[in-house]
This record gives sequence, C-alpha cells and structure tokens, in this order.
Amino acid sequence: MNEQEQGPLAGFTVGVTAARRADELGTLLRRRGAAVVHGPALRIVPLADDTELLAATKELIDHAPDVVVATTAIGFRGWVEAADGWGHGEALLDCLRGVELLARGPKVKGAVRAAGLTESWSPSSESMAEVLDRLLGEGVAGRRIALQLHGEPLPGFVEALEAGGAEVVGVPVYRWMPPEDIGPLDRLLDGILSGTLDAVTFTSAPAAASLLTRAEDRGARAELLEALRHDVLAVCVGPVTALPLQAHGIDTLQPERFRLGPLVQLLCQELPSRARVLPVAGHRIEIRGHAVLVDGSLRPVPPAGMALLATLARRPGWVVSRADLLRALPGAGRDEHAVETAMARLRTALGTPKLIQTVVKRGYRLALDPAADTKYDG
Repeated sequence: MNEQEQGPLAGFTVGVTAARRADELGTLLRRRGAAVVHGPALRIVPLADDTELLAATKELIDHAPDVVVATTAIGFRGWVEAADGWGHGEALLDCLRGVELLARGPKVKGAVRAAGLTESWSPSSESMAEVLDRLLGEGVAGRRIALQLHGEPLPGFVEALEAGGAEVVGVPVYRWMPPEDIGPLDRLLDGILSGTLDAVTFTSAPAAASLLTRAEDRGARAELLEALRHDVLAVCVGPVTALPLQAHGIDTLQPERFRLGPLVQLLCQELPSRARVLPVAGHRIEIRGHAVLVDGSLRPVPPAGMALLATLARRPGWVVSRADLLRALPGAGRDEHAVETAMARLRTALGTPKLIQTVVKRGYRLALDPAADTKYDG
C-alpha cells in the first residue's frame, strides 16, 4: 500500500494527552495514518459531583456580581446544566439576566443565547485580552466580577482586574485532577523517553503541567525535557497550552487556528518534513518513526530494526561495525549474534534485501547510490 493510500502520517506514532475530546483527536490522527498512544494526563471532575462549583453557584445567586465573563461554550453550558440538576437552574439564569454578561467569542455567545440569555458584549476575536481591555476601559474599581474558569490558566487576567480594584470571583467549571489510572500516562511517558513516539499533542495547559509533574514524580523530568527539546515534537493547540512547556525551554508548535483539525494538519506537514530521505540501491527510502517508505510503499519495521536502520542512516554509504550496531540495539547485551538476527528481520521487513550490504568481517552499510544528490541527505 502506498503513502497516499496510507495517509501523510503513516509510519509515525503520536501521543495524545487529552482527556476531553481524546477520541475525536485520535480518530483524526488515525485517519491520516498515524499510530496513536493515548495517555490522559488529567481527568475532569464530573460537574454533578463538584462541590466547589455548587458552592460558587449558590454564592453568586445569593450575592449577584456586577459582571460575569463566560469563557468557553462547553463550560458555560455545563455550568447551567449542573445548576439545573442541583435545582438552582432558574435562579442562576435570573441572576445572569441581571448582570453585565460578557461572552468570549461567537461560540460562547451561541451558548449564552441557547440558555435564553443575551450577552452584553462579545469580541469577534475570541481573545481574552480584548475582554480584559473592555473591562479595564469601563473601569473595574469596586466592581465584583465573576469569571467562569475552564481549567486553563489565564495569564495576568485576574491579576490585572484585581490591580484595577475589582473583586474577582472564580467559577471553577471542569476542574482537572490527576488520572485515576496512571498506567496509560506512564506508557505515554515511556514512549517519549524511549523515542518510540515521534510527537506528543497537548490540548490544555494543565495536561502539559501534569505530564511534567508525573515525570518529576518518577525522577525523569530531566530526561523528559531533553527528549521534548530534541527528539519528540511537542505540538500544542494554542499558545496558552504551550506555556508550561515553554517555561522549561521546550520549543513547541501551534497551528494558526487553535482547533484540533489545524493541529492535525500541522502534524501532517511537520512530521513528514523531518523524515530522512535517501537514494539507496536504486530505490527511494524515507525513514519514519516505526516504518519505512520504500518507493512510496509503507513497510512497518520492528523497533530493533529501526534502531539499526537509524544507526546506518547517520552515515549512509559508510560501513558500521557490528559492535556499533550492537550498542544501538535496546537490551541486546554483548551477543553480536543479536545484530545478525535483527538485521535479517530488518531486510525482510524492507522487502528489498539489497538496500543493506554486508561487508565481510567489518559490518554493514546502506547501499547509497553513488550519484546521490545532497538534497537526499535529510
């Protein structure tokens, strides 16, 4: 099967840290050929069980604020539905009808109107900075402002309002907590540390922070940071999500539009562009994360074989000794026979044995075409 039939992410493995919308993101990645490792870094506290949200809702109903800022559509809908389930739905809506209600962007405005309310104002940009400018321009001194939170940090937002003299009341919709089952997150972390993941995706800042915390708990924070800085591509849905990673010197990529679809399209561009392409024995090979494209045909390769091939590809056309190849094999010990076994399986997986030449008593080499153009050199 060729690359077009497999999809642009064929041969790559992508980690997904999301809890909410993980299925949607995983489906988008698989449709484009990626293998997906899901390790939710967080879990969402069910709204019906959230005593903090219930307390905040009652407090606002009893003492109405001057302004309510609705930040996300799903969060606003969830808040109203939870209040209704607690028997406080009409009281909350009555409260919201009597205040200045700001909706961050068109989606939130739609959720506000679906609840039978009318927003006082909404920016078209979905920018919290624009919401902040609006509030500060009106003057916030002595005003009580309720902010619907959604588990995401809002850098400087609350601080700027408080500096202007406002009292800020947080409404903690969808609070994040560590996952109940840490096993999937550990497997994802192991994939990053071992280099078997090509990229890892983040759709919330708390998920990024949680992965860093888990690595620290395991004594592997330094190794995680090293892997994300050099080997595994970190892709975030937006700049706020990237903040915990960037604070540790990790370069991240974000799509221009902060949505799952553009995030996946960005991966479809970035990962293939980083693959090593070489002309070998009259064939074009492209070395991807867990597979090789040979003349456009996808050939899955076992991890040991990929380790050997990556070592050979560092100096294509040069002989690599069995001892050097043995060092590249994970858990092979000192038995050079392991190299011969893994090499035989690699050749079988590639389907074209002549791509790798045996050099008697010396080792192995990629049969790089003599007239190879430098453009192929990765």
